[in-house]
Amino acid sequence: MPRILRMELTSNQEREVRERLWARDLAPGARLRLECVRLMGRGLTVPEVADLLECDDVTVRGAVHRFTAGGFDALADAPRPGCPASITREDREVLAALLDESARQGRTWTAAALCDWLAAERGVRVSPAWLTELLHRDGFRWKRTRDTLRHNADPVVQQAARAQLEDLWLDAHAGVRDLYFLDESGFAPTMPTGYTWSRAGQRAVVPREDKEGRRVNVLGALCVGAHSDLIWERTCGKIDAVMLLEFVCTSLARLPGGAAVLGRPPTGFTRVRPCTVVLDNASAHVVRVFKGRREELDAIGVELFHLPPRSPELNDIERVWRSAKYEDYPERVHTTAEAVGTAVDRALNRQRTRIKGSAANVTKAAVSPAWAKSGRGRSR
Repeated sequence: MPRILRMELTSNQEREVRERLWARDLAPGARLRLECVRLMGRGLTVPEVADLLECDDVTVRGAVHRFTAGGFDALADAPRPGCPASITREDREVLAALLDESARQGRTWTAAALCDWLAAERGVRVSPAWLTELLHRDGFRWKRTRDTLRHNADPVVQQAARAQLEDLWLDAHAGVRDLYFLDESGFAPTMPTGYTWSRAGQRAVVPREDKEGRRVNVLGALCVGAHSDLIWERTCGKIDAVMLLEFVCTSLARLPGGAAVLGRPPTGFTRVRPCTVVLDNASAHVVRVFKGRREELDAIGVELFHLPPRSPELNDIERVWRSAKYEDYPERVHTTAEAVGTAVDRALNRQRTRIKGSAANVTKAAVSPAWAKSGRGRSR
C-alpha cells in the first residue's frame, strides 16, 4: 500500500505557483503538474487531487516528487527525444513571406524549388513531401495561377471609368436606362482542361480534337439592372465590325431593319429608355465601320462607352463567359461545329435563366458590377 503523501507550501511558493499558472505560454504538462502541487499544498490527498484534475494517482505523485527534488524548474516538460526539427518556426515564417511576395510579383514555386531555396538561403534541408505538409498547415495550397493586365492599366483612367459605370449601373437598376456589357468569346472543339470529381489515384482524361474549321465564336451582350438579360449570336466565321453593327442595331437597339436603315430610322422610332453599350477596344470595336457610326447610333438612343485599355475586369460579361465555359459546359470535347454550337447555346441558356431570375435580387445575380468588388457604393 503506497504511503500517504503530504506537502506544505510557503507563502512565497504559493505566490509563485499562481504567477506561473497565469503564464499564457505554459505547456499543458507543466500546467497539470503545477496544479497538482497547488492542490497538494492546500492539504488535499493524492486521490482527491487526481479526481479533481481527472488524472492518475501516479501523475500526482510524480509531480510532488519532482517538485520536492528540484523545485519549480523540475516541473517543466523534459526535452523532446530524437533529432530537433530541421525547419524552425522562423524558417516557416520567412518562407511564408517569400511566397506572399512571389504571388504579387508573378513568381512561381514548386516544393522541390522551395527545398533548394531553403538549403541555399537558410541552410535547412527538408524533403519536398514534408515541406508540402508544413505548407498545408500554414494555409498554403497548390493551385492554378491566373494572369492579369492590371499592372499595365492607368489607375486614374480606370477610377474615372468605374465612377461612370456606377452611375450607369444605378440608372439601369432604377429602370431608366438599358445597360449592356458587350464582348466576344470563342468555343473550341476541345475546351481548356478544368476540374472534376474523380476517384483518388485516377485522373479524368479529355480527348483533344483538331479545332480547324470547328471553332464557334460568340458575340454576346449582358443587360444588367431592372431588365436583366443575356443576348448572343454565334458564328463559325470571324466577328467583324459589320456583324457587330448589325447586332447592336437589331438585338440591342431593337431598330427595325437593322443597320441597313441606320442612317434613316423609321418615322416615329424612339427608344423607351436610353441605351448604353459598354465594350472594350478590340479591333472590331474601334474601326471606322463601327465606331464611325457613333453619331447615327446616338440619334436612335444608343451610346457607346469604350472601357480604358487593359481593363477586362470592368466588363461584367467576362464573368459570364468564364462561368459558362467552366460551370455550364461539362462536355469538354465535341467533334463537329454543330455540336459545339449546341453546347454553347445550352450553356448560355443556363446563364440567361439565372440572370433573368436574379433581376429582382441583385445579390443573387450571376454577375455583379466590377466596382462592387471593393464594397464601396455611391449615393445619389
